[in-house]
Amino acid sequence: MADLTPRIVLEIAYHEAIVRQAYRDSEGIWTWSAGITSKSGHRVEGYIGNPQPMRRCLEVYIWLLRTKYLPEVIAVLGDNLAEHELAGALSFHWNTGAIRSATWASRWKKRDIAGAREAFMWFNKPASIIRRREAERDLFFAARWSGKGTIGEYTRLTAAATPVWSSRVERDIRADVAELLKGQGA
Repeated sequence: MADLTPRIVLEIAYHEAIVRQAYRDSEGIWTWSAGITSKSGHRVEGYIGNPQPMRRCLEVYIWLLRTKYLPEVIAVLGDNLAEHELAGALSFHWNTGAIRSATWASRWKKRDIAGAREAFMWFNKPASIIRRREAERDLFFAARWSGKGTIGEYTRLTAAATPVWSSRVERDIRADVAELLKGQGA
């Protein structure tokens, strides 16, 4: 059965950023860790003004990937995916929450690969997401990985609880991810 690997977890993290306390995203939604909102089922308001250790941020991120997002991807695409396919689909679903309604997924299941590649890029708003979507598409269809084992961390927030963009620091999370996955049976 398809499962998380360090490479998959690191790839998705590479496309995210991490903030150790709750912050307001570009839509004003309270968000925490690697893009987690309360819509995921994990209540993030408890982290307002309450920074957590990196390990806790990664622990919840991996837990949600495994318990919520992975089963949904498998339900739609099956559990016989290559690692790069699972990583690309899981990254897409983590970012959009739309694997069940994605035209690209239904086209891929019908083996309409050209149509699926095209439809993958229909999820292109806001414009700032296009590079990520291209990377996910290229990973899913061509096994082109882009992660480097790091995640950008924003270490400071403004008075309005939005990240201070100049506070970004790259963090190597490979050892933490490997240890957390090992502890979860991966």
